[in-house]
Amino acid sequence: MKKVEDRFNRPIISLRLSITNRCNINCLYCHHDGMMPSNEEMTPDEIYKILNVAKNIGVKKIRFSGGEPLIRKDIVEIIEKTSSLDFKDISITTNGIFLKKYAEKLFNAGLNRINVSFDTLNPKTYEKITSKDYLKEAKEGILKAVDVGLNPVKINMVLMKGINENEVMDMFNFSKKNGLILQLIELMKSENCDDNSFSEEYHFNMGPLEKDLERIATSIKTRKFMQNRKKYFIDNGEIEVIRPMDNTKFCENCTRLRITPEGKIKPCLLRNDNLIDLVGPLRKGFSKKKLEEIFLKGINNREPFYMDNT
Repeated sequence: MKKVEDRFNRPIISLRLSITNRCNINCLYCHHDGMMPSNEEMTPDEIYKILNVAKNIGVKKIRFSGGEPLIRKDIVEIIEKTSSLDFKDISITTNGIFLKKYAEKLFNAGLNRINVSFDTLNPKTYEKITSKDYLKEAKEGILKAVDVGLNPVKINMVLMKGINENEVMDMFNFSKKNGLILQLIELMKSENCDDNSFSEEYHFNMGPLEKDLERIATSIKTRKFMQNRKKYFIDNGEIEVIRPMDNTKFCENCTRLRITPEGKIKPCLLRNDNLIDLVGPLRKGFSKKKLEEIFLKGINNREPFYMDNT
């Protein structure tokens, strides 16, 4: 299998496809994974053809996100087609609300694991964050995912000052009890957001929290090809910390390429000015070789958003 690197010697290991901008909740902090608003969506066949090219250039891992990917009625078909390409890892990031309905079908279709955006166990806080009353459904979906074998199930908890920063140990205990991995995410600013006032007001500095985790952890692991993230093993449970993204180390260790819902290659999460259309040429009947050349152009467009110029 090919191994493709960008101009900064960063291997392209994973591909993240945002397959819809639609969502059934409205999280306060959501920046749609850096995507611009769009009503367009790729078909399952188009997604398959794009992934077939990605496999050929050495991509090993696939993650589907949104919006809310499970809002698509053809999500099981998408996973079935993806699974037929025999990637090392296929995962989905979801809010969990439809997981109770889809978890077993997705597992049988070939999905390996799942990440659930789930920021609180408190019903009032959940409604404040999401504008909806779906806490019970999300919780049941998480437990269903564990039950059917979509492991590891990871909980993505975005910490927000004055909202949920005091719930870390409650969420950790919930995760440990149910065999989940807790991922703590520092609220980030996105260059693509129209208004950063929320992140400025609610940003929670996770530095002191990490020092507490270091003190009580029985062991600590650094994940080099996951932006040097730290994973803390505590009392038979796991906490992974994702913070902050606006630094040279995060960019230096980025091995991910993105595809937008309308089928454009997005070389960097924090930029929308260097996207390359992929689905347009695909719909015009471009050969697999030509599509591969477009992929490679997207990879060559990659450069660290934050660079150490010293």
